[in-house]
Amino acid sequence: MSLLSCRSAFAFSLALLATAPQAAPALPQLGATTNDLTVSGISSGGYMAVQFQVAYSALVHGAGIIAGGPYYCASGSVNRALANCMEASGKDTPPQPAETLNTIRQLAKAGKIDAPEHLRDDRVWLFSGGNDKTVAPPVMDALAAFYREALPETAIRYVKLPDAGHAMPSVSDIQPNACNTSNPPFINRCKDFDAAGQLLSHLLGSIKPSTSATDGDIIAFDQRPFIGGTAVDASLADEGYAFIPNACRSGNCRVHVAFHGCRQNVGEVGRRFVEGAGYNHWAASNRLIVLYPQTIARSGFAFGSTQWLLNPKGCWDWWGYTGADYHTRDGVQMRAIRAMIDTLAQPPKR
Repeated sequence: MSLLSCRSAFAFSLALLATAPQAAPALPQLGATTNDLTVSGISSGGYMAVQFQVAYSALVHGAGIIAGGPYYCASGSVNRALANCMEASGKDTPPQPAETLNTIRQLAKAGKIDAPEHLRDDRVWLFSGGNDKTVAPPVMDALAAFYREALPETAIRYVKLPDAGHAMPSVSDIQPNACNTSNPPFINRCKDFDAAGQLLSHLLGSIKPSTSATDGDIIAFDQRPFIGGTAVDASLADEGYAFIPNACRSGNCRVHVAFHGCRQNVGEVGRRFVEGAGYNHWAASNRLIVLYPQTIARSGFAFGSTQWLLNPKGCWDWWGYTGADYHTRDGVQMRAIRAMIDTLAQPPKR
C-alpha cells in the first residue's frame, strides 16, 4: 500500500471514530437507600415488576402493576403468554394462586429467588382498564387473587376504570391519547386520574404533594456495564434513563424502578414514558430517584451478534426469550436491574 493510501485509510478511520456515537455517562453513585425500594410497570413492564418483586422479595417492599399478570404466568412459553396471560378465555386461563405460590416456594427452595415470606410486608397497587383488549381484566383479577393469598388485604389496592384502554393513565404527558385507546405511546388521559401519583402514594405511605419536575434532572446512562455480555443480546438498549431530584445529589434518597411496556421504550416513542408517565413530579418533592431501564427491539440476529433472539416489540422478558432463568435472580435482565440499583446505593464518588 502506498503512503498516500495509508494516509487516506488513517483519515477515514479517524472520521469514523469522530462520527461514532459516544457512550452515555456512567450511572452515578448517589448513596441511595434501598430500605423502601419499590417497582412498577405497565404491560410487559407490569409482568417484569411482578417478577422482580417476587425474585428479590427481600429487597423490594412494594409494586404497582398496570395491565400485568401473575408471576411465571407464561411458564416459558410464548404461546401461553399470548393466550393464558393476555386473552385468558375458555381453557386458556392464568395460573390459580395456589399454583403460583407452589412455583414460588419451589424456586425459593432451589435458591433461585428469595423466600416468599419476604412478600408479607409488601404493599401492592393494581390497575386494570375495562377497555383493555391487550391484557384482559381477568388476567389482572388473577394477579389480585394471588396477592390476596400472599399479602394482608389492607396492603392491596385494586383500581378499575371501565373506560380505560391498555395504557398508563397520566396527567403529565404533553399530548396523551384518549382514555379508551390502546396506541403508542400508551399514555392516556382519563380525566384527572394520575396512576403514578396513586401508586406511589399507596406504596410509600404519606407523601408530599407533587411539584415541578424541573426540581431534578433526567439523565441518560450507559446500561452496558450492568450486562454480562452484549446489551443487544439481552434485548437491552445501550442507554437507560433516571430522574434524579436535586435534593438526591447529597444521598439518602429512596429508589423506584419504572418499567415501560412493549413498544414504549425510547427507541420506539422517544422519552415520552420517561417524561410523561407521571413519576417525576412526585419524585422531585419526595426525595425519590426513578430508574427507567430500557429495552430494545430484536428480530432474529442483530449487528455484532451471533445470537438469534425474537423480541420485535421491545418487551421485557416475561416468557423466556433470554433463557430459561428469565424469571429468577439468574435472569440476565433481572441481574442488570439489580446491579443498577446497587450502583445507585453506593456512596458518591468524591
